[in-house]
Amino acid sequence: GVTVCGEQGTERQVVLFVLCVCVCQSGAETLRYSLAEEMERDSFVANIAKDLGVSPSQLASRKARVVSEGNEQYFRLNLNTGVLTVKETLDREVICPQSDICTLFFKIFFENPLIRGEVEVRDVNDNSPVFPEKEMVLEILETASPGSRFPLETAQDRDVGSNGLQNYSLGSNPHFSLALGTGKDGAKYAELVLQRQLDREQQREVNLLLSATDGGSPPRSGTAQVRIVVLDANDNIPVFSREVYEVRVAENSPPEQLVVRVAAADPDEGSYGRVRYAFTQTSERSRQLFELNAATGEIRVSGNLDFEETKKHKLVVRATDGGGLSAHCKVHVEVLDVNDNAPEIVLTSLTASIPEDAPPRTVVALFSVRDRDSGDNGRTECAIDGDLPFSLTPTFDNYYELRTNAALDRERTAEYNITITAMDWGRSRLSSRERIFVQISDVNDNPPEFTQDVYTISVKENNTPMLRIGKVNATDADAGKNSRVSYALVREKGKEQTDVSINSENGDVYILRPLDYEEVRAFEVTVRAADGGSPALSAEALLRVLLAPRSAEPGALVAKVVAVDADAGQNAWLSYELAKATEPGLFRVGLHSGEVRTARAVTERDAPRHRLVVLVRDRGQPPRSATATLAIALVDGFSEAHLRVSEEAPAADPDGRLTLYLIICLACVSVLFLATAAAAVFVKVRRARQSMAGSLPTFPKSAAESSAGSLPRSYVYDICFSAGTVNSEFRFLRPLFPCFPAGLPHGPGDQRSSVCSSWCSALAAAAYQGGGAEAKLSHNLLWATELCIMKIRYIFVAFVNKSHQNNFWPSKKKIYWPSKYGDRGFTRHPPCPFLAQPGALRQYQYLTSRCCVLIMSHI
Repeated sequence: GVTVCGEQGTERQVVLFVLCVCVCQSGAETLRYSLAEEMERDSFVANIAKDLGVSPSQLASRKARVVSEGNEQYFRLNLNTGVLTVKETLDREVICPQSDICTLFFKIFFENPLIRGEVEVRDVNDNSPVFPEKEMVLEILETASPGSRFPLETAQDRDVGSNGLQNYSLGSNPHFSLALGTGKDGAKYAELVLQRQLDREQQREVNLLLSATDGGSPPRSGTAQVRIVVLDANDNIPVFSREVYEVRVAENSPPEQLVVRVAAADPDEGSYGRVRYAFTQTSERSRQLFELNAATGEIRVSGNLDFEETKKHKLVVRATDGGGLSAHCKVHVEVLDVNDNAPEIVLTSLTASIPEDAPPRTVVALFSVRDRDSGDNGRTECAIDGDLPFSLTPTFDNYYELRTNAALDRERTAEYNITITAMDWGRSRLSSRERIFVQISDVNDNPPEFTQDVYTISVKENNTPMLRIGKVNATDADAGKNSRVSYALVREKGKEQTDVSINSENGDVYILRPLDYEEVRAFEVTVRAADGGSPALSAEALLRVLLAPRSAEPGALVAKVVAVDADAGQNAWLSYELAKATEPGLFRVGLHSGEVRTARAVTERDAPRHRLVVLVRDRGQPPRSATATLAIALVDGFSEAHLRVSEEAPAADPDGRLTLYLIICLACVSVLFLATAAAAVFVKVRRARQSMAGSLPTFPKSAAESSAGSLPRSYVYDICFSAGTVNSEFRFLRPLFPCFPAGLPHGPGDQRSSVCSSWCSALAAAAYQGGGAEAKLSHNLLWATELCIMKIRYIFVAFVNKSHQNNFWPSKKKIYWPSKYGDRGFTRHPPCPFLAQPGALRQYQYLTSRCCVLIMSHI
């Protein structure tokens, strides 16, 4: 053995010695030390590193830990110095109140081996002997013979060994001396010995001073007054039936349960024969657990017995009669163990978080199980509830290691709630549970995964720069930085930089510059998604960008139709409308602007060619109108000319021959019907001409003078517009009908080139009945005009001489004015001189290439 001593001469001297270092059957080392109680906090106990022959750095690297047995941790190990110190001041009387030797056990946990240690707490003389009562009263008969012994109350000293109670002393007196004795348990007691006969008549009481002294250095002492009352003679003392009573009682016995009944008999009569019972030389704890009936001698349970605290109680009962004579008996109460303590799980160490790639058999936690019961009641076993990838491995002294027994996957289970159940082997088995939460830390073992292998994004041409066209998305099953995904484009060697970029954080895809459908129609790039782990894991996906031609948006300008009306005021106000369209819902025309625009977006399902008829009319009374035809072709762009769309022949139809035959038959029937109708009209007009006479006003001298509308003839407009632009182009190709000459002849004999190509039919005159009924046509073709002056209606009728084919000046002219009396029809006399002036009637309207004048009535 090796003894290590500190400085001497101080009360709180530290004496450290290593008694033994041995190897137990389990292969662990045991260290034994001694330490005086009442040492200050952080007092030196031992140099563990030196005693074990290791350096302090090895203690730290091998994760040495000191664990005391029990709930209290008394020691602390400094891993930097290897020194073992006390955590708090140790009081032996508190830690081991019922034991002479106070030993604290601790364990030092290494990865391998396990070191067991013991520290004996040496007693310090810090407690004085104390008597249960400051005054003891003894009643002694005056007839007591010398040599009679009278037991005294023993003093209690919480110290042990030499510091415990060692001696009793009695103050000087002529009657009594003190006899010392030692019980079977080693406790010292004192008895008064009568040296001289007492005489009550001389001295009724005797007062003595009893002192108890321990063996400490310096010694401590305690005193009590002994008052002796001298009684009259009583020649019989009580006698117990047994000197020692042996009884057993279960630790779970309820209060007031009878333990034993002691009995003492006294043959005396009267008060000398009445016996009373009391505890003497019994510890304070036993007095709290048991109560004695002074009259009957019954001992009952008064507190909660605990086998684990005290297994056996020693009671001393004194029987005293009325004359003061007493006798003593001993009662030994053995406490029987009952399975009343559930196992306790004490967690020594815990790794709260382990990586998911930890190998099987990794230690997660270390704990111990203890049961304060004895025998099978204190034998325990442990198990894990549920099917979890963990197992328990017993080590020694009811210590267990919680280990992994399978591979872990944080993505499947990120946290385990492990319930450990400890159960004893008692007849009525008791158990306890402890929950351990273990978190699985993430390891970068999962690469990012795209939601699609191929992303296809469509974008319209002529896009704006940095246009967001879509998004790619990848997810990572890991956590933390291992799950943070960043995106990048994979640059291939030998290829130019792509026209797209990607946001590295959210995967948004952008077009860098405007693209042209004619230059590129599709391209592909590779997108890589990488996580934030170390090393980083990545995945790739294909991004396919398709370029689509831009369609005309709703409201795109196609063409603008312009019409001019030579009239003034309200008669020159023009309005436009769409009279006919191949697809009515695709185009619209501005009411006052004449702008032809798309009514909706143009799609691929729309027909490639369209024909529109735009009608323009003025606000005159009656309104006059003209039409213009627009031919529209839908094209992808203007890379090729598409202007002669009206002359392109339609594609051959397999059923065209049958359709052609049907059209020819229908045309023949229509021509026959029209010829018949024309002949009937011709005969009727001819008859009407023969009955008409008179002269008419001067016919207009030029086409411009007679034109009442803004469009003197109808034209075909060929319109081409692109699906990718809102600008439109149009041009005139050819007139749809033969035109009037630039000027009209000035007289019957004048002739000009490019006159109307066919002979004008006979003109019909309208006859109104009684102030304006329905006009009746009497000839094939009619010229007419209207003039609203002073709300007077007139009719101008011009008859064309049929014999002059190249001259369409009228041969007869007549003007009919309404009669002053509505029931008399018309008269040729004008109602006012203004109307008779030359040139007053100049409102004519050319409607077709034929020379004709319509009859117009006043609105």
